[in-house]
Amino acid sequence: MISRGTSARSGGRPVFKGVQSILCAIYVRLSREDEDKHQAESESIQNQKSLLTAYAAGQGWEVYSIYCDEDYSGADGLRPDFNRMLAAAKQKKFQIILCKSQSRFTRDMELVEKYIHGLFPVWGIRFIAVADNADTEVKGNKKARQINGLVNEWYLEDLSENVRMVFDQKRREGQYIGGFPVYGYKKDPANKNRVVIDNEAAGVVRRIFRWSLEGFGKQSIARKLNESGIPSPSRYKAEHGWACGASGSGLWNRTTVWRILRNEMYTGTMVQGRRKKVSYKSKLLIDVPPDRWYRVEGTHEPIIDRETFDAVQKNLASRTKTDGRGEVHLLSGLVKCMDCGSTMSKVTDCRQGRARVSYLRCRRYADSGGAKLCTRHSIRLDRLEELVSDRIRCYVQTYYKLKSSELQPQKDARREILEQERKTLAAQAEKHSQALKTLYLDKASGILTGEQFAALNQSFLGEQARLEQRLAGIDTELSGYEESQRQADRMERARELLKLETVPRELAAALVEQIEIGERDPVTGEQQVRVTWRF
Repeated sequence: MISRGTSARSGGRPVFKGVQSILCAIYVRLSREDEDKHQAESESIQNQKSLLTAYAAGQGWEVYSIYCDEDYSGADGLRPDFNRMLAAAKQKKFQIILCKSQSRFTRDMELVEKYIHGLFPVWGIRFIAVADNADTEVKGNKKARQINGLVNEWYLEDLSENVRMVFDQKRREGQYIGGFPVYGYKKDPANKNRVVIDNEAAGVVRRIFRWSLEGFGKQSIARKLNESGIPSPSRYKAEHGWACGASGSGLWNRTTVWRILRNEMYTGTMVQGRRKKVSYKSKLLIDVPPDRWYRVEGTHEPIIDRETFDAVQKNLASRTKTDGRGEVHLLSGLVKCMDCGSTMSKVTDCRQGRARVSYLRCRRYADSGGAKLCTRHSIRLDRLEELVSDRIRCYVQTYYKLKSSELQPQKDARREILEQERKTLAAQAEKHSQALKTLYLDKASGILTGEQFAALNQSFLGEQARLEQRLAGIDTELSGYEESQRQADRMERARELLKLETVPRELAAALVEQIEIGERDPVTGEQQVRVTWRF
């Protein structure tokens, strides 16, 4: 402490003299694993502060500052106040670091050796842990501190293993244990280990899958989303308060689209454990092989049906290439060289004064760089697409016939009669309900005798039951009409699609296994094209 002398004055001001006080820094910490222990009260932040400030006062030390990290593990080297304290210690702003126990300072043996036994003596810092009787000024105390460090680290390792086992069991049961669910879902307010559909985002996910089936590439889909003003997943989470700020520009990119198209979570299958920490002492994550992921089907409502998802995966796996504008041609990934088996690549003749014409040629010829790994096998893309499209139209129109009678829904007049009758009966049912209430009031007021009430009540209830029965019948008939109308709409749409004025890429990918292109005969000009169908 600094003493104040009053024996001498200078200009009416007191003159201070005495010895320099000893300054100590108090460090307190509490993590979730400590809160779960039975002695949580004794480990509380306030308890630690009270104990240590009283201890410092008893030793005659002045408290420089109290550093506090709450909800941080003892193995975490990035604790904010922990690092602020170390920076001040390095600058020699105090002489002592005071903790309740060595485990409050750290549970990591490497940090024990680095600071308590390494840097603190160099910086002139004395470390004291009250409950452990650990004091770097006491000779022969080092082995006890090292044993404490090992015990603390073993405890942390055992705790980490137990937590991992609990999480793995939850993953096996299909319980969601992540922080923020994948875009398109949100946590169930009634069960944090379950996800439910977020309708707004789910609509965007369905649109992305539909565009992919229609042949749009990842870059093209990202551009369409940005042009529509749809926020990216990170921006969407930030706008809904699910994350602290949005990373990047908030725009869609091809990587984000690719991750959505590849995520099996959208089929109702819970997929977890794709990445894991290197160790309990590191925040570094490494990828886990797919055969070791935790997959549980049917844990939540799907956004994308399995057939659509599988079709998209097949398209993505076909290594399709775009034409530079983000669009995929009809036969992309399906055309092979008949001689070497490599996929044909698309090239476009854009010479000035000539119409834009696209060709397919052998990839090994294109990549050979003059080595002649294969010949050109060149074929005009538009002619090949027309050839395959004509064959597909022929097959479809041969095997699929829709009768005109199947497209006729029930007459609208019948539906109008049912809806009018339902409206009339609903009004009558409401009047009967009000009459029953009046009947009960009249009985309670003494206007009606018990016998009168019983007779009228039975009559009203019988009529009410008749009305409700008829209303249920009308609802059933109307629902049948609506289903018939929907079926007719679907049939009409199917008939339009079966005209195949433009063959969709997903249909070509579903029907064609592969197309092989032979080399053109230099004499006759003939070129062999072999189509292998999936049926």
